[in-house]
Amino acid sequence: MRMRLPAERPTEPPTGYKIAHPVLSQDGTRAGFTGVSLGGALPYGVLDDAACVYGRRHRPPARLCDCGFHCVHDATAAEALLCTAEYRRAVLLEVSVLGAYIRFERGFRYARQRVRTATVGPCDCGAGAAGLADAGWGRPGWRVLLPVCGSCARGRTSVSLAGFARLAGEGLRMARGAGAAAAPSGGLAVEDECGVPELAAEAALLQARLDWFQTQLARLGESGDRGGDQG
Repeated sequence: MRMRLPAERPTEPPTGYKIAHPVLSQDGTRAGFTGVSLGGALPYGVLDDAACVYGRRHRPPARLCDCGFHCVHDATAAEALLCTAEYRRAVLLEVSVLGAYIRFERGFRYARQRVRTATVGPCDCGAGAAGLADAGWGRPGWRVLLPVCGSCARGRTSVSLAGFARLAGEGLRMARGAGAAAAPSGGLAVEDECGVPELAAEAALLQARLDWFQTQLARLGESGDRGGDQG
């Protein structure tokens, strides 16, 4: 006789934690996330259904497959993955486990999820992140992003944290993790959550881009002056 696992009927969706890379669509109109392991080939939205990465027609999470979204029960366990070199620029997600799920000792494998909060780390320079910028790699149709400060975002495709949340939709909340250095004098004031201060962050990103373009124009002007003198 085959033993059946006990069925759970929670009064509210379980909470889980995972890491992922934020992504921006090629046309800049949509935002989402992509996994760091098996599901990395399939970017997903804030509220989304899982699909079988092997292209099978069954509905995740199938017992004889490893498809479906994955998360762990403990935020500390997910944060520990951010210590590894290949995941340093990923973000920490707090998710609601929706639909059918299979419970394991350390986490869930499940059919549907809602990303509630995305927590970003500091910029590579150590300053608090003002936004997310092109990481230099991605998936077809999607640019992978990494946390950056206003200065390091110059000349790169970027979006503020508040802007990313608006593009992602579904009430996504963006937050900054602990341990980031204070913003340089004259830079951005780092806040714990998105809100009115994100307007300043967005303005700083725009100013950084403007400074970069002005520098390029100045160089072109100098080249033109030298060419005129030689003629």
